[in-house]
Amino acid sequence: MTDKSSLLSQSHTTDETSLRYMLKLAAPMVVTTISFTIMQFVDRFMVSRLGTEALAAILPAGLVSFLPSGFAIGAMASLSTFVSQSLGRSNKKDCSNYFWQAIYMGFAYFVVVVVIMWPAAPWIFKMMGQPPPVAKMEVIYFRIMLYAHVLAVINWSGNQFFMGVHRPIITMCASLCGQVVNVAANYVLIFGKFGFPELGIRGAGWGTFIGIAVAAVINMAVFLSSAMNTAFKTRRTANIDFSKMYDLLKVGLPAGFGLMVNVAFWGMILFGLVGRYGTESLAATSAALSYTSISVMPVVGIGTALSAAVGKTIGAGRKKVATKQTSVCLRVALIYMGLVGVCFFVFRNALMAFWSSDDEVIKVGVNILICAAVYQVFHAARIIYGGALRGAGDTVWLAIVSTVGAVVILGLGGLLVVGFFGGLEALGPWIVGTISIIAVGLANYWRFKSNKWMQIDLFKRRAVGVPVEVETAAE
Repeated sequence: MTDKSSLLSQSHTTDETSLRYMLKLAAPMVVTTISFTIMQFVDRFMVSRLGTEALAAILPAGLVSFLPSGFAIGAMASLSTFVSQSLGRSNKKDCSNYFWQAIYMGFAYFVVVVVIMWPAAPWIFKMMGQPPPVAKMEVIYFRIMLYAHVLAVINWSGNQFFMGVHRPIITMCASLCGQVVNVAANYVLIFGKFGFPELGIRGAGWGTFIGIAVAAVINMAVFLSSAMNTAFKTRRTANIDFSKMYDLLKVGLPAGFGLMVNVAFWGMILFGLVGRYGTESLAATSAALSYTSISVMPVVGIGTALSAAVGKTIGAGRKKVATKQTSVCLRVALIYMGLVGVCFFVFRNALMAFWSSDDEVIKVGVNILICAAVYQVFHAARIIYGGALRGAGDTVWLAIVSTVGAVVILGLGGLLVVGFFGGLEALGPWIVGTISIIAVGLANYWRFKSNKWMQIDLFKRRAVGVPVEVETAAE
């Protein structure tokens, strides 16, 4: 009987290092990440119609909310690693049991996050130095996002599970449905259409909440469906297993910390530095990051698929295949991001004029987009090599280099630039941010080429650190 437990053919004739194979696996994740970013782009564009202060508020608020959620998303990325490696080991029951453990831990984590961060919200944005009118909007949006992230645990866990079992199309469909609902709800609630009250930035938050809820219902319904239960015993593996929780945490905690630092903390530091130069600089930074989010998300989708592919080949004991898979994905990512960088440079004036009619916002944003153009290819290397290392479980390294890039290079370096080269204004922190991305991309390249990741065995339990290394690398 043919095994149809994964989306892709597992016949011996399938070349798992081919471009066709990797694109087939990555395509649904690319669509998912692109559609999510377009949804965010549309949301921010709607909010930008409320004025410069609203545009300046929405992205910092989103980045602060990504502090706890980024940690959870990064930690849950270990779910894909263990699910894909379990699939490679032909242990399908463990695939679904790992999913349940992620759900339990995620819910518990976010209950604590809401209790702590909801009352702390005004203090957080005050410490970031945000102008009072902007900070007021940020607090409103941030608090709604905290509630939304409790439900988002189901989506993040579902995404990692379905990617791990090589059924990314399920994730794509659930995400697209949620995102369509999100955009529609935002339009209705932000501007007060069809008899609903005009809620402004509060409406953007609740629209996102509704979209996340729809995707969560779809993900859970598919996970518990008869077909998935037959293949992976999804309804019979809901028991709590502390050993599997430990598995997820030993790889997931550094991954979560790395993603939190890499995205949310990096962004908070950048906005904190840029915020010294006024609302226009904040608005320009929000607009520029909206474009860079669109540019990077297809590569994030490829990196996510690569993690699952690497995890499965490692689980099957074919580690050298992972190097070829990484090489294929890297070529695609570099070509794509290189072209994006050229577009940022050539069309920078028109791109900024789309976001704002404020001449000062456009002037600052044009220079920022030049920085973004420079770091695109390095960001591609950072994500692709990071995805491969994550699939192997090499998450401690990723956490360390992310911390160095955000705290040491951007944080300390940014303070020095602001102090000694204040005349650069908002461009100064962005130049340092570009240097940090280049440095982390080169560091991930070096780590992958060193083959240290080949020495990791996630399923060999020892009492020592994370992850465990063995004497020799299996092929």
